[in-house]
Amino acid sequence: MKRFLLLLVAMLVMGILAACGDDTEEGSSGEDGEDSINIVAAHNQTDPENPYQDGLLAFEEVAEEESNGQIEVEVHAGTIGTEESQLVERLQTGGADVVLVSPGFMTSTGIEEVNLFAFPYLFDSYDHWESVVTGDVGDQMADIINEESGNDFKLLGYWTAGVRHYYGNEPLNSMDDLEGKTIRTQTSGVVSDFWERAGAIPTDIAWGELYQGLQQNVVESSENAYPYFVQQDHHRTPNGEYITETGHDYTTRFLLINGQEFDNYTEEQQEVILKAAEASVEAEWDALYEQEEEYREKALEEGAEINDIDRQPFIDLAEPLQDEYAADYGVEDLLEQIREAR
Repeated sequence: MKRFLLLLVAMLVMGILAACGDDTEEGSSGEDGEDSINIVAAHNQTDPENPYQDGLLAFEEVAEEESNGQIEVEVHAGTIGTEESQLVERLQTGGADVVLVSPGFMTSTGIEEVNLFAFPYLFDSYDHWESVVTGDVGDQMADIINEESGNDFKLLGYWTAGVRHYYGNEPLNSMDDLEGKTIRTQTSGVVSDFWERAGAIPTDIAWGELYQGLQQNVVESSENAYPYFVQQDHHRTPNGEYITETGHDYTTRFLLINGQEFDNYTEEQQEVILKAAEASVEAEWDALYEQEEEYREKALEEGAEINDIDRQPFIDLAEPLQDEYAADYGVEDLLEQIREAR
């Protein structure tokens, strides 16, 4: 009887161990027998009509279709962080696998070179911008991000947040109109220096609080691209109804994945993720370009006034600033390549 009981216990233990052995670190097995993986992909915008959302939904669709369901993607629109600093932290700690961030927030990780893409008047058209980010400069910057982060960050693609313009409580007819005017923008680095040298006073207000700040006269002006500030109704406030198309920044955003996690995926999974990233870039660009005109017209229809301005004085102010900061960051060669690409 005792031998029978011992045999029964042994069989039960073996059964438990076998069952445990079926579990995997990544998830359940896919159709081809390989472990499935779950990818949390996040951006900081809460509006579902945002181009960021279109881009990540394209990433989700291609990743899941090409992997036959072996890769599952969860898209989070502002639900795990409305500040880019939160998304960068989650990427480093494993709370997210793919995130979208701007150069300004990447510099907070110690990779100063990426701030090259935040230089005012670095690009003069979308064609110029596209040729740079899809060319040698884009490849070199991707290598810098990966190497200096210790493989914490791997660049999957370059997105854009549109071309940024000034909007405030009065139109700009010349740079002199900025003298003493508070403007919501970055309050440190090259962006802040540019607006200070133009005569304005950079002011720090969180994006989610900016509508109220403009409405209540906390700040007199701001700057952003049409799809973003019009979606938030900034143009319907007393300090946002006058838009001057300064075109000072053809923006760059980085679609990042945790490089160490990426290296742990199979070659087939890596190929699917890279293909999904390509699709996301195309979808985000298309959505953004379409929405820029759409939301410009919406602003006009809802009472905003739009005017042009001679950009040359702003460009003349920006170029020596670019040289100064490029020397600080050690990216003089990249800056020259960008200028030559015009």
